[in-house]
Amino acid sequence: MSQTQPQIQSSLRARPTKQPSTSETTVPTATTTTTNQIQTTSSSLSRSSSFSQRAISQTLQSTANLANLLPTGTLLAFQLLTPIFTNNGSCDAATRTMTSLLLILLTISCLLACFTDSFKALDGQVYYGMATFKGLYVFDHPGASNSGLPPDLSKYRLSFIDGVHAVLSVFVFVAVALRDKNVLSCFYPTPGHQTQEVLDIVPIGIGLICSLLFVVFPTRRHGIGYPVTSGK
Repeated sequence: MSQTQPQIQSSLRARPTKQPSTSETTVPTATTTTTNQIQTTSSSLSRSSSFSQRAISQTLQSTANLANLLPTGTLLAFQLLTPIFTNNGSCDAATRTMTSLLLILLTISCLLACFTDSFKALDGQVYYGMATFKGLYVFDHPGASNSGLPPDLSKYRLSFIDGVHAVLSVFVFVAVALRDKNVLSCFYPTPGHQTQEVLDIVPIGIGLICSLLFVVFPTRRHGIGYPVTSGK
């Protein structure tokens, strides 16, 4: 009996608590570190993607603003007729040829509109004409002998700035046309990698250079399709 009691007392003694091993404690730490790395990587990717989206949006907006430098009638005709001529981007041989002719005619329209000008007569009406080397040839006035014409039409004669603006307007129209999805789908349905790079970069470069040149070489003309200021 006396031998049994020490055995019971020894069995009732508190057993030492098992300490976790080093390998067991490092597993949560490693898992936490990996999770933090994944979160950091995902956040950096989201920031870079959002930055790219903002850059693309600003670029497209800047390119779209170039349309303000084109005649209103030409731009309206381009926006209305392009989806019809290209069949919403699904071109065949016939529609591709007609689309090419349409773009050529609209380009000529942008070119000729830069050589037109307008003036407000004494009767309050706005009249348009074609600028020549001698002056302004008025083609919508009731008669050249009637009153209301400015006394000096020679101040509207052609200048070097008119030629610069005509060339820049053609380039701006090309840039706007290259950003149109119907035109791109018509002429480049499946562009290659290098072709796609050219189509993405060239309109942006043209838009930037033409915008700077329009600021360097301003014009005072308000031809057909351009707004007429109160001073005119």
